[in-house]
Amino acid sequence: MLRALALVVGVLLLLPGACSLGFMGIFLFGGIGPGDARFLAPLSMLWIFCFLVSAGGVFMIRAALRQPNPHRAIPRPDFRWFPKIAAHANPARMTRIDARFAALKDARRAALVTFVMAGDPDYETSLALVKALPSAGADVIELGMPFTDPMADGPAIQAAGLRALKGGQTLNKTLALVRDFRKGDDTTPIVLMGYYNPIYVHGVEAFLVEAKAAGVDGLIVVDLPPEEDEELCLPALKAGLNFIRLATPTTDDARLPAVLANTSGFVYYVSIAGVTGAAAPNADLVGAAVARIKRHTHLPVAVGFGVRDAASAAGIAARADGVVVGSALVEAVARAVEAGGSVVEAVTKRVGELAEGVRSAAR
Repeated sequence: MLRALALVVGVLLLLPGACSLGFMGIFLFGGIGPGDARFLAPLSMLWIFCFLVSAGGVFMIRAALRQPNPHRAIPRPDFRWFPKIAAHANPARMTRIDARFAALKDARRAALVTFVMAGDPDYETSLALVKALPSAGADVIELGMPFTDPMADGPAIQAAGLRALKGGQTLNKTLALVRDFRKGDDTTPIVLMGYYNPIYVHGVEAFLVEAKAAGVDGLIVVDLPPEEDEELCLPALKAGLNFIRLATPTTDDARLPAVLANTSGFVYYVSIAGVTGAAAPNADLVGAAVARIKRHTHLPVAVGFGVRDAASAAGIAARADGVVVGSALVEAVARAVEAGGSVVEAVTKRVGELAEGVRSAAR
């Protein structure tokens, strides 16, 4: 339809423009006498106008007749023009995440960010565990939203999600878990981490309203790149939620400004190229990567993927603003469930050990 319209417009421009161009050329170059010199300037301008109209017609016709090339390479966008961002997307509105990282900066230590799957292995056990995490040493809690196809997660977190789904966990129950947690804790930041599909099915606007009302502070949605910010990121920021973006070892300096442009709360640096729990991070490489990211933003940088014990947590805490631990904790849940032991006791013991490692790091 658009191609046909362009062809019609091109013909309509070309025919009268070409005719007028011919007549004006004859008149200018063959019909002006000595007494008609005063008409030369306006007629010349009119001739130029006719030429432009004809050229426009030719352009429209060529555009309408040109066949698209499906094999044409699409150039990679250049994100270097993005401005260096401020510490927060909305500095006038401080979230619990902002306040917690600011307090830890004053205390000169890194944050321990703990990930557990909502509803793993069941709602009541999961709620009891989340309530126990702050006293065990967690500074920020990431709460996984169970999903059937967690493409960025390793086997341990995949299994945790499946246990939660088998136990009847839903997005509505995850929001209810946050509401129940907030009845006794109004200061510990809660970040929901997962994938866009459950949020999309729930409805973005409804989800953001309910998440904010429940006491959620931020979101990590791993399958929405910056090019899709209008889907969820920008509405989340408008609703007063931090939107935390992931940077990886393959995020180069050309791409990094786009990743950071609408990020708030903190930057989550994925220390390894792979899925969660796949390998141990190299502390020196992580330190260099954190320094590079900090050249582009004033946001805190938390490092995750592969941190499993107090020693590795201390190594990362000396170089970053936060240490994220997930797979090691959900593995502790799995072992406790299999052994018939206390999930809360097993996980909080592990969190206490990790917290000691983080607090021992010199900064």
